[in-house]
Amino acid sequence: MKLSRQFTVFGSAIFCVVIFSLYLMLDRGHLDYPRSPQREGSFPQGQLSMLQEKIDHLERLLAENNEIISNIRDSVINLSESVDDGSKSSQGNFSQGAGPHLLPPQLPLQSHPADCLFASRSGRQHPDVQMLDVYSLVPFDNPDGGVWKQGFDITYQNDEWDAEPLQVFVVPHSHNDAGWLKTFNDYFRDKTQYIFNNMVLKLKEDSGRKFIWSEISYFSKWWDMIDTQKKDVVKSLLENGQLEMVTGGWVMTDEATSHYFAMIDQLIEGNQWLEKHVGVKPRSGWAVDPFGHSPTMAYLLKRAGFSHMLIQRIHYVVKRHFSRQKTLEFFWRQNWDLGSDTDIFCHMMPFYSYDIPHTCGPDPKICCQFDFYRLPGGRYACPWGVAPEPITRANVQSRAWMLLDQYRKKSKLYRTKVLLVPLGDDFRFSEYAEWDAQLKNYEQLFKFMNSQPKFNIKIQFGTVSDYFDALDKAAAAESSNGQSLFPVVSGDFFTYADRDDHYWSGYFTSRPFYKWLDRVMESQLRAAEILYYLALKQAQKYKIKNFLSSSHYTALTEARRNLGLFQHHDAITGTAKDWVMVDYGTRLFHSLMLLEKVIGSSAFLLILRDKHMYDSYSLDSFLEMDLKQKSQDSLPRKNIIEVSSEPRYLVLFNPLEQDRSTVVSVYVSSPKAQVQSPSGETLEVQVSAVWDAEQAVSQTAYEISFIAHMPALGLKVYKILESEGSSPRLAEYTLYNGAAKDKSIFKMKNVINAEEAITIENSFLTLWFDQSGLMKKIVTKEDGQHLDVNLQFSWYGTTNKRDKSGAYLFLPDGSAKTYIFAKPPLVMVTRGRMYSEVSCFLDHITHRVRLYHIQGIEGQSVEVSNIVDIRNTFNREIAMRISSEINSQDKFYTDLNGYQIQPRTTMSKLPIQANVYPMTTMAYIQDTKNRLTLLSAQSLGVSSLSSGQIEVIMDRRLMQDDNRGLGQGVRDNKITANLFRILLEKRSDVNLEEEKNPVSYPSLVSHLTSLFLNHPVFPMMEKMSASSKLLGEFTPLASPLPCDIHLVNLRTIQAKVGNGYSDEAALILHRKGFDCRFPSRNTGLFCSTTQGKISVHKLFTKFTVESLTASSLSLMHSPTDAQNISEINLSPMEISTFRIRLR
Repeated sequence: MKLSRQFTVFGSAIFCVVIFSLYLMLDRGHLDYPRSPQREGSFPQGQLSMLQEKIDHLERLLAENNEIISNIRDSVINLSESVDDGSKSSQGNFSQGAGPHLLPPQLPLQSHPADCLFASRSGRQHPDVQMLDVYSLVPFDNPDGGVWKQGFDITYQNDEWDAEPLQVFVVPHSHNDAGWLKTFNDYFRDKTQYIFNNMVLKLKEDSGRKFIWSEISYFSKWWDMIDTQKKDVVKSLLENGQLEMVTGGWVMTDEATSHYFAMIDQLIEGNQWLEKHVGVKPRSGWAVDPFGHSPTMAYLLKRAGFSHMLIQRIHYVVKRHFSRQKTLEFFWRQNWDLGSDTDIFCHMMPFYSYDIPHTCGPDPKICCQFDFYRLPGGRYACPWGVAPEPITRANVQSRAWMLLDQYRKKSKLYRTKVLLVPLGDDFRFSEYAEWDAQLKNYEQLFKFMNSQPKFNIKIQFGTVSDYFDALDKAAAAESSNGQSLFPVVSGDFFTYADRDDHYWSGYFTSRPFYKWLDRVMESQLRAAEILYYLALKQAQKYKIKNFLSSSHYTALTEARRNLGLFQHHDAITGTAKDWVMVDYGTRLFHSLMLLEKVIGSSAFLLILRDKHMYDSYSLDSFLEMDLKQKSQDSLPRKNIIEVSSEPRYLVLFNPLEQDRSTVVSVYVSSPKAQVQSPSGETLEVQVSAVWDAEQAVSQTAYEISFIAHMPALGLKVYKILESEGSSPRLAEYTLYNGAAKDKSIFKMKNVINAEEAITIENSFLTLWFDQSGLMKKIVTKEDGQHLDVNLQFSWYGTTNKRDKSGAYLFLPDGSAKTYIFAKPPLVMVTRGRMYSEVSCFLDHITHRVRLYHIQGIEGQSVEVSNIVDIRNTFNREIAMRISSEINSQDKFYTDLNGYQIQPRTTMSKLPIQANVYPMTTMAYIQDTKNRLTLLSAQSLGVSSLSSGQIEVIMDRRLMQDDNRGLGQGVRDNKITANLFRILLEKRSDVNLEEEKNPVSYPSLVSHLTSLFLNHPVFPMMEKMSASSKLLGEFTPLASPLPCDIHLVNLRTIQAKVGNGYSDEAALILHRKGFDCRFPSRNTGLFCSTTQGKISVHKLFTKFTVESLTASSLSLMHSPTDAQNISEINLSPMEISTFRIRLR
């Protein structure tokens, strides 16, 4: 009987593999034809149609039989395990024989040859200015530039404007931080609401007055409290161009530590609010305060339909260089762009700050005299000792000449005779008196200057777009032969320094607990968005009143806004006051609680067999998350599932667009717990100890781990029950330098002063550790290569100079000092069926390195977890350093915002702090043979200070302010979780010339590993028994998306009237650029690449695409000939938004 069953299962499995192989052959054959135009032309149309029909038929069959295939796969796995078990020794050496759990035979990921060309071709174009070249070229010195301390002396001839007058746009603005020294609400109460109220009054008085605004979080809050009459006035000011909304994001986002998901989301939230409430579509970007600038933001603005942008905080030496070359205005092009599609015009402000003393011209002592808020008797004075004077008929001529001199000198740094002069500062124009002081004094100056022919000036108040419109007109008149007047610049503007050696690389890591919480929030919001829209469609179809009338959309909107608020450049950066950080954290935590309900109830509706039963349940009886976080500043803990002979139902959601095989771990009340698949098969589990303390095993909780096979964006239901007859597969433990206080049911071996190295392994890798539990070597089993990879921890102190490290600045006292422990730490080695790991317990870090026994993405890399606690330290920063044999020399690579890779060069001419860069999701080093990637689940600062090395700073505790306005150190440290993966890949076909290109790409495996890391599976327990009421599986997609296409979001669009939802969602897709020259076997994935093509009618199984139309990134613009799309086409690196309506 058993033999018969084995043959049946194996036969079924072989049948599935044959069918799938046929499908791949057909699919690959279909995709190969377009490579040759002649072949495509000669291919008979009838045969092509028949082939397409066969493909369609096979895909339908695969979709319909998805659950059957999954069940057979479960059976094969369990059967293969039982065969393995027969050959195991009774001792059960899990390190040697446990893994991997087999999946059906694996092919490499199918990459279309054309998809591999992009990475090999990009980087060959040559912009006029490449930032990597600039950093190599400039000396990074700091000579005294005279009145412009960081610049140089500017001269001009008086007759330069005789033929064409200087055209000056003075742009009143007020920079409102969405939290910094005060909370968002406190700033609004004390300052911002008065700025808006006075703006309405003062702009109404004169149509020549202008004002710009950026942060929609503040504007929307004010809008909700004003009357209709005031709203009508604001709309008229917007219509006649007196008031301009610039960028129009929810906040002015940070550009170093923010992930592109959140950058896009806050831009959509702000832009959509503007379009709905005031009918405005911003067209110019304005970013005066982020601490360094990323080309990712330039790309996102371009995709959103913006034509121009402005930036300010750039390294002072780079500003000086750009000023000398007159390249402060340029077209910013992405490094990877093969043409000019990504070009966006960018204006760089030339001087130290965006305040009035540093915006009228090079001499702040003079410019400060034209900040009329600083008139004698006021709250503020000029630090240069000369106060402003009110403009009178007696002094207007002399004051006008003084101001004109500054304008002319500033204009000499640019290529046209059109000049932008911002007029504002932080929270300016909140007082009625300031509006009068600034506007009336400037109006007198304007009137006089415009009336004097010898001044050769045309000056007025303007908006940013007024300036850019005039600039475009002037540039068109001056350019010859259609050649642009402005250069093309590629690269990024990190790391920022505002003076001396004061590099702002500290904030890349500051407050890492909240940077971790931000990424958790992004993952949960994305999951909630996807599940909610799919559930909404089902609720509309079946008329589920309780779901349709729920507050879920309100919760989603609030979560979007709270996440958006945290992208502010003093929030995610960790550069706000302690209580302001608590306010941000509380907002995120509150939204996480609400998102859990959205996810739980949406998933419950989708997995419910009879949808009409939904209305019979109360909201609290739905699914409950596996993890519970008790407060905004604590790490989450797993819930313990009480098991008995009555099954409990575990619902898993896979938030990725790929089918997924992953190890899932939950806590249960009994070691005899079983897990059953939807088909009723009992799965292999690993039972591990739950440690109450460092050496104490829990007697009430046990961890069970099993492999779940999950459909793309799908849900799957597993049963957990207690079976007295089962003999649990217990993990085995070896403890070094210590002993467990209570062994419980687990086999534990204590070792003192062991001489042999500690090793763990799976089918891909063997890891070697020293007696302290720190990794020393990686062995790749495919080729037997041994690579020294030393992992260690180290400390940075702060300099003994007057200026020290703080929330913004990293000013170390020299190279890092190795972390020393007084006595050998406790080391615990766990060996089991699903994973093996080495944990070591240091005074400030609980460090864990884990290998999963699975044939797939999770098995190919090393998981590293660090729980960091430096609350008892003084002026120290803790780093994790990975040192290897890789001959990377002075080159390394970091990602920008999780979107693209930026090559870096460690420069000996710069201090340590200048060679630290932001890492949002990954950093890597490489030589001709290997690439070593550190993938991260949180944003941190990273460097490569020696060849073969990656160093990441994990937390910072600093006792003093760094004199950048915050007025405090960083002392509110939390117990913080840092999660990483280390991926070692073989390189092939390396072209040394290509290594010089200013562009690089991760492999497909690296991309997918990063997605697995940042978008974990969501385990949810059903709160009450529903047994037969649940489906075994919910599979929304007809097939996984192509390997290189990521579903960024499926975001329900707001209704045009009211606060509710519409029928449409924003489908945001990103086609990733990748390097094909890395192995991609044994990934456990069945996806391929398709040259960026997705057939719309094949996207979903449970839903019909009613309409799909192209849109700009933030939904502001649609093509004039917008019509339904039947095929999505994405170029490499492209992020696109589509309006989709499902039913």
